[in-house]
Amino acid sequence: MSPQDAVEGVVAFLRTIYAGWRRDTTVQKMRDDWDAAFAKRAQDWPVERFKIGGVNAEWIAAPDADPPRIILFLHGGGFRIGSIASHRDLIQRLSQASRAKILAIDYRLSPEHAFPAPVEDALAAWRWLLDQGHAPGRIAIAGDSAGGGLALSLMLAARTQNLPLPCAAWLMSPWTDMTASSASYDECAGADPLHQRAMILAMSKGYLGKADARDPLASPLFADLTGLPPLLLQCGAGEVLRDDSTLLAARACENGVHAEAQLYDDMIHVFQSYAELHAADEALTRGAEFLERCWRA
Repeated sequence: MSPQDAVEGVVAFLRTIYAGWRRDTTVQKMRDDWDAAFAKRAQDWPVERFKIGGVNAEWIAAPDADPPRIILFLHGGGFRIGSIASHRDLIQRLSQASRAKILAIDYRLSPEHAFPAPVEDALAAWRWLLDQGHAPGRIAIAGDSAGGGLALSLMLAARTQNLPLPCAAWLMSPWTDMTASSASYDECAGADPLHQRAMILAMSKGYLGKADARDPLASPLFADLTGLPPLLLQCGAGEVLRDDSTLLAARACENGVHAEAQLYDDMIHVFQSYAELHAADEALTRGAEFLERCWRA
């Protein structure tokens, strides 16, 4: 199968989920459908389930994971859908690639819980890891899409509260700009089979409630990023959220932060989620190499 055929197969898979949704489909039905479709991809691993401040959490680790290596993973889904269950396969492959033990949380979702509820939950998980005695220099943060933006928001909130920061952050197609105002929304509109500006703005409105779309904790693209740890951003070169990565990386560098944006031709939003895509393996390998350098620093 060619890379393009593989991508088209993934897009078809996603569209079968979307096809079952109508205007009157409940949010809970969408969440259940999303979780069920992606949960089939995961392996049957033993997990440790518990709660952090009322939020569901899990430790997920590959058999050869090195326990001192920790990743706090924040899932995507537009702050509206998505969960540990929908991302378990990606988390498992991330653990295998990095040989790290991963803490994943089911932060609160909109519209029931608008901004800044997810930031508060992520910060609580970060405090929990520190309180458990895990060294911040051995903890990285990873997230995809909304979870990638949330990882940045978490670090900004931790910086404000004078908490130690992680050693690195690995962000997959991060959503960093709630205004959807960058050029890639126009330049990639014809190439992105999954997202368009109107859809992003609708999710933004649901998440923000009455908050300002340019609030740095909601849109880290507009934040002062000074003092953040090294950042790796990966995204598809043709997705409308491309500039959420490239502009963020550029602004991070302007603020004295080491940041690298890796663009993958012909890849879709959070392509790392699909093991059938060769580029997903490549991205996970490169991300694991990035974390290895940061853990050794």
